[in-house]
Amino acid sequence: MSHEDGMRVRREVLGDEHVDAAIERTTEFTADFQDLITRYAWGEIWARPGLDRKTRSAITLTALVALNHHEELAMHVRAALRNGLTPDEIKEVLLHAAIYCGVPAANRAFAVAQAVLDES
Repeated sequence: MSHEDGMRVRREVLGDEHVDAAIERTTEFTADFQDLITRYAWGEIWARPGLDRKTRSAITLTALVALNHHEELAMHVRAALRNGLTPDEIKEVLLHAAIYCGVPAANRAFAVAQAVLDES
C-alpha cells in the first residue's frame, strides 16, 4: 500500500490529533522510520481484511501489556475506543492479559487505561 493509504488508516485508528503531533515531531533523522510504520504497520497490517479493527485493537493492547510498553498503551486505549471496544471490553482484555502477561504488567496497564477513560 502507499504511504497515503497507510496515513488514512493511521488517522482513522489513532485520530488526527495524535497523527498531526507525530508528523510535527518528525525530523530528517526520524522521517524514514515514520514512513516505515505508516506504510507497513498501518498500510499493510492494520489494513488487512482478515481481522476487524476491534480485534486488532484487543491484540495490540495485549502485546503492549506483555512488553510493558505503557508509553504506547494510552494511545492504543484511545484507538481501541475509536475502533469500537467498550470500556468493559478493554477491562476484559486487561484482565485476560493479567493471566498471560503478569499481574504487575496488567496493574500498570489498568492505571494507564483508567487515566485515558477519565479523559472522556
